[in-house]
Amino acid sequence: MRVAMETTRKITVEVPLAVLEKALGASGTGVTQTVCAGLQLVAASGTYAHLRKLRGRVRFSRTAAELKADR
Repeated sequence: MRVAMETTRKITVEVPLAVLEKALGASGTGVTQTVCAGLQLVAASGTYAHLRKLRGRVRFSRTAAELKADR
């Protein structure tokens, strides 16, 4: 993930080494990419919560069988 310099901000954070190592292992990328991915997940958490509230309330115009056949 490359971002132009004018759209980035350099930060300094202190994180427990065990947490960082676990996150790096899970992401398979470097520290910067791992931190960016984690921040994106935090930013998206509000959207996820909203979607969970909609569970069972959304009506689709196509059935599951139609969606599966359309693959």
